[in-house]
Amino acid sequence: MAPVLTLPAISSNLVPFVPQNHELPSLHRRRKKPIPSLSRSSLADHSLSSKRRLLDLISDQDRGLKTQSNPSKLSEIVDAIDAMGELGRDTVTTGQSLSATWRLLWTTEKEQLFIIKNAFLFGTRAGDVLQVIDVEKGKLNNVITFPPHGVFFVRSNIDIASPQRVNFRFTSAVLRGENWELPLPPFGQGWFESIYIDDEIRVVKDIRGDYLVVDRAPYSWKE
Repeated sequence: MAPVLTLPAISSNLVPFVPQNHELPSLHRRRKKPIPSLSRSSLADHSLSSKRRLLDLISDQDRGLKTQSNPSKLSEIVDAIDAMGELGRDTVTTGQSLSATWRLLWTTEKEQLFIIKNAFLFGTRAGDVLQVIDVEKGKLNNVITFPPHGVFFVRSNIDIASPQRVNFRFTSAVLRGENWELPLPPFGQGWFESIYIDDEIRVVKDIRGDYLVVDRAPYSWKE
């Protein structure tokens, strides 16, 4: 651009001279680049903060057993879950990233919590509680382990119903010890929605209004 010369004797309302076929640099174009980058950084920070808050809230809740008698804690946790749901809004959570061995961190599901709490009545204790999902094969196993050799698991078929919802139908159940196995009849069907998923955790709501927070187990469970 040609330099602009301002003379004291001339009106101060001078307009810069722009040579033909040249344009002034666009400040708008220059600003556009960093804005998305800052937005992504801010979103990542918010996601990490919300995730930490949820994990901190459930860290001392014994997988949900202590929450059952603490309504104010439950309310805090549900608020944190809703915040994670906002982060996961409009995302697809039913793709291949859903396929994994998921380990229970916290839940409101009364049946699972009953078994975890009362396993000692059968001379054992509850170990890892798992959801084992294979999207490609359309399979789901709900698993409660009783170390060192016991396990109770329910087999299900699954169908992807929407970007976040999975329909399931129980097909069979098995209670297994070290040297024995007891088949049980199938019971029930329903759906669950993974409202948030990443490389570490998944947050779930289901047909009955229960909540589930799981992480990716450091192993793969097999029948």
